[in-house]
Amino acid sequence: MPANTKFKDSVFSLLFSDPDLLRELYCALEGVTLPPDVPVTINTLRDVLFMDMINDISFEIGGKLVILIEHQSTINPNMALRLLMYIARVYEKIIGDRNIYASRPVPIPRPEFFVLYNGVSPYPDEKILKLSDAFEKTDSLGLPEKGDAALELTVKVVNINRGRNEGLTKKCKTLAGYSAFVAKAREFEKECADRAEAMKRAVRYCRDHDILKEFLEENGTEVMNMLITEWSMEDALAVRFEEGVERGIERGIERGIEEGIEKGIEKGRENVARNALAEGATLEFVRKITGLDMEAIKNIQAGQ
Repeated sequence: MPANTKFKDSVFSLLFSDPDLLRELYCALEGVTLPPDVPVTINTLRDVLFMDMINDISFEIGGKLVILIEHQSTINPNMALRLLMYIARVYEKIIGDRNIYASRPVPIPRPEFFVLYNGVSPYPDEKILKLSDAFEKTDSLGLPEKGDAALELTVKVVNINRGRNEGLTKKCKTLAGYSAFVAKAREFEKECADRAEAMKRAVRYCRDHDILKEFLEENGTEVMNMLITEWSMEDALAVRFEEGVERGIERGIERGIEEGIEKGIEKGRENVARNALAEGATLEFVRKITGLDMEAIKNIQAGQ
């Protein structure tokens, strides 16, 4: 599977590109302990991008588990659907050229899905999202609703903002440092008119206060540029969302006017029918002059 060489890591994916840190992060998320010699193999797909930014980390633990962790700073109701499409690609990569039509089952690692959220919009400490929540209802087809869906995917969304899920951040020092760094960057951005200057101050502050110190000493400039890019993308998404809302309102107003006109015309037809019936017109004559169906005309007649 060819990789896209134009990708840019996010700060999150660059920070957690070390197998030992991923093991520590997974243990913290699940509240388990794994021996340090359990191998962790990163298999993040480099050709699955969101706005040219890689925000996902996929890795295997001991060949038994495949973990998909997505970092998001905006609330996305389609997380489960997105991860479903992603895991299919990951399994394709893991299986390779093995024959899935063979007489023996092809073993695959059990999947687990997490989304780590650190946006500014309010969000609970944890939330479980299910793919089945998006399924269309079938009652309009006259079909009974079944119990368990034939296809399901469950995602645990964890709020990693500073001050949230402190038990989790205590178990994973790197995650705590990341949350503190992002919080400090947002704090400086409010104080500075220039975003680049705010990022510089955040990097400098965290290095001086032993927050991701080694990581920022090695990658400070790159991290600063990454964060500026990420947050600029967030701004672009926010503007796009606002424009979408405005267009939706405009369309709603237009639709409302159209519906009002249609309702007015319909009301006028009903009044004409009512007056014609009062003058003794036949039902067929009323149908011809109003265009109403016979059942509607009969209802009007019955209501006189």
